Amino acid sequence: MIEDDDRIRLSLVLALEDEGYAVSGVPTAEEGLELQRRSPADTVLVDLMLPGIDGFECIRQMRRTDDVPIVVISARDDTHDIVAALEAGADDYLVKPVAVKELTARLRALRRRARAVTPEAVPVLRFGELEILPEAGEVRRRGEPVAVTRTEFQLLCELADHPGRVLSRQQLLQRVWEYDGGDERLVDVHVGRLRQKIEDDSAAPQHLVTVRGLGYKLQR
Repeated sequence: MIEDDDRIRLSLVLALEDEGYAVSGVPTAEEGLELQRRSPADTVLVDLMLPGIDGFECIRQMRRTDDVPIVVISARDDTHDIVAALEAGADDYLVKPVAVKELTARLRALRRRARAVTPEAVPVLRFGELEILPEAGEVRRRGEPVAVTRTEFQLLCELADHPGRVLSRQQLLQRVWEYDGGDERLVDVHVGRLRQKIEDDSAAPQHLVTVRGLGYKLQR
């Protein structure tokens, strides 16, 4: 947990420990980045308003080498800030004050989102030059690996499981994030990030397309 407010950091650390989590709390992004390099955590919680490197840059730096799930916990509830944090690479966003029960529910959903890797031969889902190996947790484009986060991978797999079928934003929120209702910007930003990685032209996508008024579909 990267949070510069000592009171908030301590209270959340204690609350999460009461729920069975092992938590390390630090007050700066610099300390958090170093701690994640030395002793990788399963999930990172990060505030945006931090001394020195702010939360946005912290997320960007972490994303360069790590696909760990990142949850923003911030008092900033402006749409621009939420979208900017998700575009930087965050998987989820909670606005302070945070209810511990809601936070732990989000953490459990993040853990369930990861797919197991098996040594067996795995099926390949093909969409043109795009290959998705659901059980291996891999995405390839023209034979080259594509670096995606766990949430991006789960979103891609959900769409690939229903080729050519339109899934609404609310359906994707429920199936990927396990939210009954919620902020549809989570879906839109993650789709935008995926398009930048898997499309020749993210502004004119050929595979991950929008069906206006309905949602998104993955087509061959």
